[in-house]
Amino acid sequence: MHRRTLMRHGVAAAAVASIGLPALAQGRTKVKVGYLHTSAVDGHIWLGQQMGTFSKQGLELELVQFTTGLELFQAMIGGSLDVLATGAVVSNFPARGQGKVFLLNNIEYATAQLWVREDSGIKTLADLKDKQISTTTGTTAHVFLDRALRSAQLDPAKDVKIVNQRMAEAVTSFISGAVPAVALWSPFDVTVRQKVPNARKLVDASAYFPQAAIMGGWAARNDYYEKNKPVLKKIIAAWVPVNDYIVNTPDAAAEALQKAQYKDVPLPEFKEAFKASKYYSSPDWRTKYADGTAARWLQQVTDFFVANANIGNPVKAEQYFDASLFAEVVKG
Repeated sequence: MHRRTLMRHGVAAAAVASIGLPALAQGRTKVKVGYLHTSAVDGHIWLGQQMGTFSKQGLELELVQFTTGLELFQAMIGGSLDVLATGAVVSNFPARGQGKVFLLNNIEYATAQLWVREDSGIKTLADLKDKQISTTTGTTAHVFLDRALRSAQLDPAKDVKIVNQRMAEAVTSFISGAVPAVALWSPFDVTVRQKVPNARKLVDASAYFPQAAIMGGWAARNDYYEKNKPVLKKIIAAWVPVNDYIVNTPDAAAEALQKAQYKDVPLPEFKEAFKASKYYSSPDWRTKYADGTAARWLQQVTDFFVANANIGNPVKAEQYFDASLFAEVVKG
């Protein structure tokens, strides 16, 4: 992972950091933000950087890229990040009491996908019985895969062999023919389409919405959340105009994001991947926060992690998700 060097700005900044407050540099609030490089997760971040919305709120984001949400949370729990943006794992660690969710980006509506090789003989989900499937366990792709297998009355623990690999390696295994199936998230499907032209998408997460709505969003380290709620509200305030841009002009948002951050993905394929996420307007999110819909969606994925990751005495989503900060920024 690539980490930017944290610059120290004298004794004052050190003193501020020592009491758990954000470091200040030239009147700006520096926030250490971990993220995954997939448009469903970092789209708001990079568009906000381009549009200057974070800067307008007096924020300087120190961005650190990670490969999986698991690594993100481990880094934040260890104290090297203040906040993070991720996918399904936002429903995992907070349920353990590690991190507080304060902002939701989207629903990964069709970003998680199950691909099979044409030469595998797999035509339906039922045909996966006794087959190997590569994925990254504990992630959005794994949550989706579990739901897909169960929909075909297959026991993920007994009826298939799930091969746990980092997503890049999981896709490589599929491309090489080492495994007949892979559960991935976009834009890794672009690589599959390019390298295995006859590969077939068997199903994606949209088939299980809203029963398996996989949320992506932001979480803060526990102590940072307690001491820096005004900063978190500034992050939300910076996020709102970006979200409006995505909802109102999705093609323009996708083009701007692809040009700056996803040049290796052809624009048509990137637009398709970008639209695989379901975005809501800020007023719609406010309603879903207030009526408990968002917490219920988070809880659905938390229930998966409780069953599969041995979480004892889990914290309910309605407790680890703080909807009040968004309500204070986005008025009804």
